[in-house]
Amino acid sequence: MYIGHKSEDGRVQSLKEHLTGVSSRAGEYAVSFGGAAHAARTGILHDAGKYSLAGQRRMNDPEHTPKVDHASAGAQIAIKCCNDAYGAAAIAGHHGGIPNLGNKFSVEGDGTVMGRCRKTLDGKLDYHDFWKENTIDQSKEVLPCWLRNDRDLFVHAFYTHMLFSCLVDGDYLDTEGFMQPDQMPRGKHSTLAELLRRLEKHIEPWTRNPSNELNAKRCEILTNCIDASKNAQGLFTLTVPTGGGKTVSSLAFALSHAVQHEMQRVIYVIPYTSIIEQNAEVFRSILGDENVVEHHSGIEYDDSEDMESNIEARRKMLATENWDAPVIVTTAVQFFESIFSNKPSKCRKIHNIANSVVIFDEAQMLPVDFLTPCVNAIGELVRHYKVTAVLCTATQPSLNRLFFKYDPKIKIQEICQDVPALQHFFRRVHFRDAGTLDIENIAAQLNEQKQVLCIVNTRKHAQQLFGLLETEGRFHLSTWMNPEHRSKIIETVKKRLRKGLPCRLVSTSLLEAGVDLDFPQVWREKAGLDSILQAAGRCNREGKRTIENSEVVLFLLEGGVPSAIQINYSAAEIAMEGALHLDESPVIQMYFDQLYRLRGEKSLDSKSILELCRRCEFETVSENFHLIDEITYTVYIPQYAKQEDIDALRQGRYNRALMRRLGRSSVSIYEWDWKKLKESCAIEQLDEFSGILVDETAYDPECGLITDVKTGKPLLISLNPQLCWGERNKQKREV
Repeated sequence: MYIGHKSEDGRVQSLKEHLTGVSSRAGEYAVSFGGAAHAARTGILHDAGKYSLAGQRRMNDPEHTPKVDHASAGAQIAIKCCNDAYGAAAIAGHHGGIPNLGNKFSVEGDGTVMGRCRKTLDGKLDYHDFWKENTIDQSKEVLPCWLRNDRDLFVHAFYTHMLFSCLVDGDYLDTEGFMQPDQMPRGKHSTLAELLRRLEKHIEPWTRNPSNELNAKRCEILTNCIDASKNAQGLFTLTVPTGGGKTVSSLAFALSHAVQHEMQRVIYVIPYTSIIEQNAEVFRSILGDENVVEHHSGIEYDDSEDMESNIEARRKMLATENWDAPVIVTTAVQFFESIFSNKPSKCRKIHNIANSVVIFDEAQMLPVDFLTPCVNAIGELVRHYKVTAVLCTATQPSLNRLFFKYDPKIKIQEICQDVPALQHFFRRVHFRDAGTLDIENIAAQLNEQKQVLCIVNTRKHAQQLFGLLETEGRFHLSTWMNPEHRSKIIETVKKRLRKGLPCRLVSTSLLEAGVDLDFPQVWREKAGLDSILQAAGRCNREGKRTIENSEVVLFLLEGGVPSAIQINYSAAEIAMEGALHLDESPVIQMYFDQLYRLRGEKSLDSKSILELCRRCEFETVSENFHLIDEITYTVYIPQYAKQEDIDALRQGRYNRALMRRLGRSSVSIYEWDWKKLKESCAIEQLDEFSGILVDETAYDPECGLITDVKTGKPLLISLNPQLCWGERNKQKREV
């Protein structure tokens, strides 16, 4: 018998059984996009090299036998017998990652798929015994019809990723099933139909008898979403102003649509972990904790602890590996980087995007530097993988041109029937342009207000303003404060706002999305229009004041805007000129049109990802597609963590639960600031990219981390720009 796997307890899985099992799983995963036969064939071929003499020696005695290249054999059969480059690429990469495809000039040893297909595999690596137990359909008919007729090489590269996903997930799960037969079964979630019934029960009191005019309008949006769910699968926008209840309304569309069209799951793609946590909590309260899986860096499910007593946590941990759950809540970073990755561990879940409803919440946050490849990926999912995509936001980006360029047949449908009327109804503030001001002038005007929020573009200016505010009721937020610290401040701010106590909050742009605060007045340093409107959403959020008494003040600081957002500012100035209302769709569309024009076509694909995809350079694409490109370093703040967790960190006793807890007490910084902390001996370095803060004076209880600790005093007390912290304005979303 040819051996496929040996377990620790001596059980043996035949190679034929393993290949058949992977083939069956992979084929099942590819049904929704017409690739079942192709994925099944790829599954049969993937371990053909294990039929070799060297392969079987490795299976019998892995401790004393070197690793064997068993993937090249299956890739060679795919190319030589089937002329199947897709299958060859998937098979060649099913352990280490898909290599670049190469070409007819590729040679053995160059690491490409075609180079590996020219590798000599005779002698101990001879795999011809494969044919003793297996037969395959060698025709091109196993490929999806739509693939054979499409000339766009991006389409073919994208399909290769999907085929690869089916193969590696099938391989993982078949191996897992044999090696751990007693492992708790995956899944066991409620059906989407059951989840829809739970949602309907939850919203029934709202729709039966809305308590006021505002709730009646929210119910109207909800009804629009349920009605639109009956439409055919495709690409939608959901344009709901702040306060319109888009979280529950989008869920209603997604579940109704998924049940209507017999789809697999609902996936929420969200830019910030803070929004994810809020939305996921809403979903859990409606649908049940066991049916909602979060997948992002802020939450992991620990497989190193005893989970026998926590079955649901175990299931969730397993579901994050391949998104096998009815409702997935993840980040744009996780979603798009998985699609463009070449690594098995990241790619294995992407086949489960097929035949799903994908909600892109805060769609205006789609990364501009990678906007064209992201749009193409969404378009391809809609075209060929039975995905319904929804771009959901109050400030809808102008993506029609990019979708039309990718495929003129893709039509975008707006779910809400009368967006201008909704924008008029939910308008809660008026805007005032205060012109150019200095720090002292702004601080003086803020001090005149009992409750006010001011959002500026840099940490330096936030610190300077904070230092000039009256001490009673002043607060500060920035990304250099750990999440636990920020959460405590936000809760304190909410309480003071409710009680009518003095509350003056200065923040960087991190506050614009995902934080439910309601101030009577908001000041916003000029930036992009989307940022301005997000800030406006923190003013009169509950609609309890009149528009006249709810003011958003726009201003410029002396010295102008930071270079990083200069184009966003310029596009906003063009769009806002002469506009009566900044929140109207024509103004928002003009802003995004100008933003993309000023940035230039090439900047929307800054790393030439589409060209690399069309050349099938899978490994190079994976190396270059990173939505957060700059390396960050993690500093753990002991004052906000349990001592036993810090001790475990020092001792190297890492596990997922520990790192999740410590993530709440950490701050991410960039290289220059990391070096300053090291030079001042303020940190105890754990490894190349992380350390524990040991100088307590380097973390201010009001403003957070201080990287220049020579004086041991918070730098915010000085107005000398040379003494203030760094000015980087790039907001870390999710790693």
